Amino acid sequence: MSVSSIAGESWFRRYRPRPSARRRLLCFPYASGNATFYRDWATALPADVEVVAVQYPGRLDRIGEPYMPDMDTLVDAVVAALRPLLGTDFALFGHSMGAAVAYEVTYRLEHGLGVCPRRLFVSGRPAPRHHRPGGVKHRLPDDALWDELRRLGGTTDAALEHPELRASVLPTLRADFRLVESYRPTAGPPLTTPITAITGDADPEAPLEQVADWSPYTTGGFDLRVLPGHHFYLIEQQAPVFAQVLAGLDL
Repeated sequence: MSVSSIAGESWFRRYRPRPSARRRLLCFPYASGNATFYRDWATALPADVEVVAVQYPGRLDRIGEPYMPDMDTLVDAVVAALRPLLGTDFALFGHSMGAAVAYEVTYRLEHGLGVCPRRLFVSGRPAPRHHRPGGVKHRLPDDALWDELRRLGGTTDAALEHPELRASVLPTLRADFRLVESYRPTAGPPLTTPITAITGDADPEAPLEQVADWSPYTTGGFDLRVLPGHHFYLIEQQAPVFAQVLAGLDL
């Protein structure tokens, strides 16, 4: 399977390019995650959808690049890279930290450039009003930070015991936590982009009532979907997630 970059050079990955697709789905990874999390989506979703996964700096083939110091810098870079794609019909999907990034990118596109995506999907993330900046997880000792990754799930026990994985992931996890914990959500008028919020029914990071509070952040329509599972519910619940995405894309 080919992997290609598109506009914005190293920012985006298409694991299955579909230039004639009716919709483009821009996908944002979670903290410490990378574009390959969405590799299977590129083949599992129908031919009408082209999956474009965001590759943050400081990981995999961008390992030599510095981490983004804060949310504003990250969002500015993504929006700049997106400009050549803004003539296409697209939506954004983000999980956990990626949901916050996707929201800020959508806000910048709509209120800054006058571009309204078809839909914003926010997964495993409470509404911005519940975000509390100033957290200290990024300052935890390595063992405690690694335990936090274990608690969130999404990584097998065998992988967590792998010393080379730990050495490569810990700096990324720490940098991403620093970014999230210094983040202050944009305040202002709501989006007109419709929002679909999805969460696991046993996710300690995204309680249902806090995820439901995404509703006032748009005037364009809001849907809430609760699926069985914890923070990484979307790994086990891939089929219903895809169904929700296709419904939100009007496909």
